[in-house]
Amino acid sequence: MSCACFFVSLHTGMDYTINVNGQLLDLSRPTVMGILNATPDSFFAGSRVQTETEIANRAQQILAEGGAIIDIGAYSTRPGAMLVDEQEEMARLRFALTVVRREFPDAVLSIDTFRPAVARMAVDEYGASIINDVSGGNCQGVFGGEHKEDRSSDKEMFTTVARLGVPYILMSSAPTIREMLLDFAEKVQQLRDLGQKDIILDPGFGFGKTLEQNYELLGDLERLHVMHLPILVGVSRKSMIWKVLGVTPDDALNGTTVLHTVALLKGASILRVHDVREAVETITLTSSLNTHL
Repeated sequence: MSCACFFVSLHTGMDYTINVNGQLLDLSRPTVMGILNATPDSFFAGSRVQTETEIANRAQQILAEGGAIIDIGAYSTRPGAMLVDEQEEMARLRFALTVVRREFPDAVLSIDTFRPAVARMAVDEYGASIINDVSGGNCQGVFGGEHKEDRSSDKEMFTTVARLGVPYILMSSAPTIREMLLDFAEKVQQLRDLGQKDIILDPGFGFGKTLEQNYELLGDLERLHVMHLPILVGVSRKSMIWKVLGVTPDDALNGTTVLHTVALLKGASILRVHDVREAVETITLTSSLNTHL
């Protein structure tokens, strides 16, 4: 089988949908999640927004360029990021969510948080549609010893999202595809036992993995389809790109597009990105390629 046919076979037959605020979001064609960082220290300076005008403009840009989901975060998870307590994270999110909901009341909002109370606030008070949890239900595994105060709530997130009834993005920091499949299988079953319906898998590029392991995982990405769940890929401007190219995050857009193309050909359903227009164009061209092969 040729390489092209192999990729095409992976990208077909994935008619996933998720329920967002009572409406079905169709993922049979890959979609884009645009990043809105309500933080002062995100690793990519171009994604940071602080004022009402900056927040409104960034949300408008994501939607105008074709993003289907706005992913709002108020706690940077980059290496060496400053510690932010729960009250500060909530305050930042409330400020950003108030602006976005006022300007774009029907937007599909994802909340990037590992704290159950923050997730609950965003859904109950602002109608957030999706919870994007980089901890995978285990913040100790992602953040290590710097976040001891949050460890008691590691498993509470699963219970919280199941009760809220919103789609949940489950990330794994496992370093190999074998360990990741075992990790996902265990946690998906825990979520199903709690009644969680919509689950999206995030292989966690850049979390708990060496540079080489990130690329090995991308090469094996299609193996995650055994879980029969949509896959989110978040590689936008990450160090796995700019370290290889010898550039900075500011110069990593071209490399990001290359890896987005690979991820799409291997069946990714959602791209989480800083650069929405370029990602949407990548999806359009990749989808056209699959149609004509």
